[in-house]
Amino acid sequence: MPLDPYAKRFLDRLVALNPPSALSLSVAERREALANLLSLSADGAPDATVEDRVIPGPGGALPVRIYTPAGQPHGRLPALVYFHGGGLVAGTLDSYDGIARELAHASGCRLIAVGYRLAPEAPFPAAVEDACAATAWIAAHTEDFAVDPERLCVAGDSAGATLAAVVCQRAAGSGLHLALQFLLCPILDHAGVTPSRRAFDAGYLVDAATLAHDLRHYLGAAGDVHDPRVSPLRGAGLRGLPPACIHTAEFDPLRDEGRDYAAALQDAGVRTLYRCHLGMIHLFYGMGVVIPYAAVAYREMGADIRSLLS
Repeated sequence: MPLDPYAKRFLDRLVALNPPSALSLSVAERREALANLLSLSADGAPDATVEDRVIPGPGGALPVRIYTPAGQPHGRLPALVYFHGGGLVAGTLDSYDGIARELAHASGCRLIAVGYRLAPEAPFPAAVEDACAATAWIAAHTEDFAVDPERLCVAGDSAGATLAAVVCQRAAGSGLHLALQFLLCPILDHAGVTPSRRAFDAGYLVDAATLAHDLRHYLGAAGDVHDPRVSPLRGAGLRGLPPACIHTAEFDPLRDEGRDYAAALQDAGVRTLYRCHLGMIHLFYGMGVVIPYAAVAYREMGADIRSLLS
């Protein structure tokens, strides 16, 4: 399909502003730019009961924000342990509040958003350690969160989906039961150069410069992009991982690695549902004010999650 007209209009306006290359941005400027984009989340995000807590983490207390969608029955619900995007250098529980509410509402799950540590203040592997520790702690305290232990899932978007995928790989064989991994526009292979990375390396919101900026601050000059904790598509032994639901966007440089990970999981015998949102760009789901299709996509995400959990 051609680029969605609303997405195209947004990109055209962005070009007219002549923004600086992401490579020239400071981390503070990168964080501010992402927060501004996420202010375009759909007006009137779904109602939810929201509670802030802290849980233990390897580097100190981790903030978590618990969303219980309106209208859900009392008692234990399936849960999504959710890791936000932002390249592992940007994003907060506050800036991703709209996306968290949409995912909770669409899926019917209690969503537990984890405020993991960001680089460069806490570089690799701090975010991975936080994500794994938070998931394990929540799994050990499902009663405290009114969560069904048989339907505990991990989820993330963009770099947060990297964390969700890594959590599943590292949990394999550990006795930690996860019912599902939901990966939305995931970053899964920093070591590869796919056709979509080449075709959409500039002009489609998240570009090669943005990915390089974030990776430099997260991993540092000495980091190994082939490490499966950085590029989960490079992970060996995918058999036995939890069922996967992977959603990508057609005009996203990350599209092909999401598709390729879905194929690799299927080849390993993992039940996998893959969907590509035609005409869409990266982070379209966080800009519902200017890209109305986001509402349709959330309904499809929710239906897919419910299907795999049923």
